[in-house]
Amino acid sequence: MTGIGPVEPVNSPDAQETYEVIGADTPRLTDRWQALSPRARRAALGVAALAAATAGVVVLLPPKPSPAPENVLTPMPWPADVTTFRYTGLAATFDSAPASGLFRFAVTVHSGPPVTVRVTGAAFDGLTALISPTDTTTVNAGTTRRITVQISVVDCTDLPLDADLPFLDVTLRNTRAIQHHSFAFGGAYPDDLFQLFRAACDPLPSRPSPRATGSAHSQNVDGGQI
Repeated sequence: MTGIGPVEPVNSPDAQETYEVIGADTPRLTDRWQALSPRARRAALGVAALAAATAGVVVLLPPKPSPAPENVLTPMPWPADVTTFRYTGLAATFDSAPASGLFRFAVTVHSGPPVTVRVTGAAFDGLTALISPTDTTTVNAGTTRRITVQISVVDCTDLPLDADLPFLDVTLRNTRAIQHHSFAFGGAYPDDLFQLFRAACDPLPSRPSPRATGSAHSQNVDGGQI
């Protein structure tokens, strides 16, 4: 038969031709799952269950607590602002030592660091005063310490005939400052103090008080020994 040769197959190696396949899709997920072996299916289910459990644990974890606010620093108090004196009475009569008397006080420090107390005077010229038997005492915050102050008459000419609120002069020291302070006392303290005057200086000279009486006062100092 003229013009008819042998039939060649499509995509033959000699023609070196390719043809695009139209309408072909990648395998669907269900098809892939069906293609897995039972062992592979069990392994995949195990991994999925573990991932779900881990996610649940993460979700159920309690929220991280917010950081606590920083503590606000409380200013350190001045020693005179947190220290109080209270007179509690005489420790002894003036019979054996008429020129000296032992006066008892209760010292309280309400807050802050410990306060060291030293008694430096008894308000009037002609008197000396100090804590007995030690010169100083230290009082911790929140506590009360009882002290005995020895007041002695060294010059009767400078003592007043009367005074409503005689002072006790002290030095107070804590880690913030040293303060010179005067505590004024009413009640029994003026009467007991004038018993000392009468015992040491009978009769008392008739002259006015060289120092006015009134409320207590403070003075701050920068340094030095208490």
